Amino acid sequence: MATLHFVIGGARSGKSAFAEGLALEKAGANPITYVATAEIFDDEMAERVALHQQRRGPNWHLVEAPVNLAGAIASADTPNSVLLIDCLSVWVTNLLVKDMDIDAASANLLAALQQASGTIVLVASETGLGIVPENALSRQFRDESGRLNQMVARASDDVFFVTAGIAQKIKP
Repeated sequence: MATLHFVIGGARSGKSAFAEGLALEKAGANPITYVATAEIFDDEMAERVALHQQRRGPNWHLVEAPVNLAGAIASADTPNSVLLIDCLSVWVTNLLVKDMDIDAASANLLAALQQASGTIVLVASETGLGIVPENALSRQFRDESGRLNQMVARASDDVFFVTAGIAQKIKP
């Protein structure tokens, strides 16, 4: 069974940088597979992706999985593998925009995590700390993200909450 590390935090909290450091620590000399869920639609997203890429070195391999996260895990996982999945919240957005079955996709993701054998670091935004969104789609995103975060946290060996670049271990 895989070792699961879950890193959550707000926007620009430092969660991705912390998760990358955690993945490097767990990998040692082994390569790391970066599973990206983002699709680049505009210049701002392109800049975010470029910043993430600059932090990573040549020991990182990229797999793009905007919707088929379970498939990406199954294809990249080995007993010695380290996968960094960034980020589940973007993945939920992709599923919503494409009008896909989030419950089924989440169940498939959890099954893939349970069947995996390597080390997996997952990143997500904590979306439940803000105000109640004013429109239905934003509320649905907040609710779906919150439910997924709870499921992943329950399945994870440890959970870190990152704020202002400082990680706090909140599980176990």
